Amino acid sequence: MRSTHNTPVRVGVFGLLGSGNLGNDGSLEAVLGYLRADHPEAVVDALCGGPEVVTARYGIPATRLHWYRGEYRTASRAGAVAAKGLGKVVDAFRTAAWVRRHDVVIVPGMGVLEATLPLRPWGFPYALFLLCASGRLTGARVALVGVGAAPIGNRATRALVRWSARLATYRSYRDALSRDAMRAMGVDTARDEVYPDLAFALPTPRADTPPDPPGTVCVGVMAFHGGDDDRARADEIHRRYLEGTTRFVRTLVEEERPVRLLTGDACDAPVVAAILDAVDSPLVTAAEAASLSDLMKETAAAGTVVATRYHNLICALKAGTPTLALSYAAKSDALMAQMGLGTYCHPAREVDADRLLAQFRDLERQSAELRRTLTERNLAADQRLEHQFTALTAALFPAAPRTRSHAHAHSQQETP
Repeated sequence: MRSTHNTPVRVGVFGLLGSGNLGNDGSLEAVLGYLRADHPEAVVDALCGGPEVVTARYGIPATRLHWYRGEYRTASRAGAVAAKGLGKVVDAFRTAAWVRRHDVVIVPGMGVLEATLPLRPWGFPYALFLLCASGRLTGARVALVGVGAAPIGNRATRALVRWSARLATYRSYRDALSRDAMRAMGVDTARDEVYPDLAFALPTPRADTPPDPPGTVCVGVMAFHGGDDDRARADEIHRRYLEGTTRFVRTLVEEERPVRLLTGDACDAPVVAAILDAVDSPLVTAAEAASLSDLMKETAAAGTVVATRYHNLICALKAGTPTLALSYAAKSDALMAQMGLGTYCHPAREVDADRLLAQFRDLERQSAELRRTLTERNLAADQRLEHQFTALTAALFPAAPRTRSHAHAHSQQETP
């Protein structure tokens, strides 16, 4: 580490942050909470997807991740293709210049080592590789903290992800499947640990009033089109997902159950609009959540939750609400098993409304027991994350002992 005792440690955070994905931003919030509680002397800034949002919401300086603003739009015209290609070169120098100004760079959570959703190798995987390579070249410690990983079919994406992981100073994963995936890709994971997702370190909200059984059903929806290997079937997968989810919501409304639609990314809004239009009932409403904390409050007030996005599941499970996963990747199944609800998973690619309803009714029958299970599992997650932040301090801030207990600083319940 290049800083001295008289110079504040310079910490950068990196990722698709402030871009509309509440899960990504929740991971950032958890890491910022850790830094502010345990390393208040650190000077923090970000290289991220939505710098204006990150600065406004979290009060830290932020720089745009990509030089070319149309990075994640499909380039069809020659000018756009040329600009995107030039951006790859410019970003190599921009990233290196940003990294060299830091002692430590943290990639907070997120599925940065996976391609469970459509992903091009020269988008974020390339950006992550530039970050980790720049860390090695400049001497900055790059930490992949509580990240997700999964087997990757595309050869170029797999190579970029593998080298990013190898070049990082520190790695930890949000589930054992992620560590296994990186080991299978040829990364030495002998010293890598597995901890709960960083979002479990956020404060747990309390519902203003406990839900009266059976209560509102929160349904977390997603603009789901399959994964990176499903591009040829993307439209069909989305149609089946939307039809099955809509039928499930319509059945609940016919039983006079109130339904609250949740999202986790700005791109999910059209799915909400489609369900509202198809069901057309005052019993169906849509939440306007701006953070994981908002989502947790919604799920805490619900009787049950049925959700697709990974961090929608985390919000519901952390709030202690019985939850059924519309699972689109192994990470969702692993999370549900970890929290004691492994039998309540349903494939998002093949939503069968009748079978989903049967699973949902069983979930409600077991509600009281499942709430007790979630209380126990959340306590265990808090304790594991305390170990995560202790290990992170040892790896990244060896000269600076932790200043106060992270568990007391961040894992407490919010007051109403």
